[in-house]
Amino acid sequence: MTYCVGLLLDAGIVLLADTRTNAGIDDISIFRKLFFFEQPGERVIALMTSGNLSVTQTVIDRLTHDAERADATPATSILLAETMLDVAEIVGRTLFEVSVSIRGRMRQMDQAPSASASLILGGQRRGGGLRLFLIYPEGNFITATDDTPYLQIGEFKYGKPILDRVVRPSTSLAEGRKVALLSMDSTMRSNLSVGMPLDLAIIRRDEHRVGVRERFEPGDPRFSEMSDAWGRALRTAFLDMPD
Repeated sequence: MTYCVGLLLDAGIVLLADTRTNAGIDDISIFRKLFFFEQPGERVIALMTSGNLSVTQTVIDRLTHDAERADATPATSILLAETMLDVAEIVGRTLFEVSVSIRGRMRQMDQAPSASASLILGGQRRGGGLRLFLIYPEGNFITATDDTPYLQIGEFKYGKPILDRVVRPSTSLAEGRKVALLSMDSTMRSNLSVGMPLDLAIIRRDEHRVGVRERFEPGDPRFSEMSDAWGRALRTAFLDMPD
């Protein structure tokens, strides 16, 4: 399984994804789930993936191939699309087509058609605003708003409470980074199918590039210190609550 979270803030976008993929308790692997398409100074697009690995990897490969084609057009390439909404349409269409194709092959082999995936898409193009989308397996999508300035995919329920309490559009990027990591920490403590390494990225408003890229390996002292401090703070708050 996986957990990915994206925050749409006034100052930019914060993205965080784990890398654990498992098909059983004895089949655990590490695969990157945060991908970038950049034209520095012109546009930056980030994608986080959750679900069937065959589907998500094929979608990323298809999007990359279509963007690099000599005959690419704004209707086929996310690097030429006129708006982030158009980018979401291309990504959604690609996800749907890949899912249908793989499910069809599985049916032909008398296998249960469980090929499903969802994506978080974020970014900005020159002349447009920051956007953050959650794209469903059917290719349709929703967007982050001022009322709900974050989106999640995968095992999201464990890390949601702190996002609801803390995240606002006015939240700073430093605070957004912190709350995303604590949301991930809560998820990993409650679900063994989510795990390190973690990939974190920050896209600052109007920079049109990935401004920060971080990887947190198992045992990272920065993450461990934050996790321990959060645990102590929670225990202290619990003990201070009136009976």
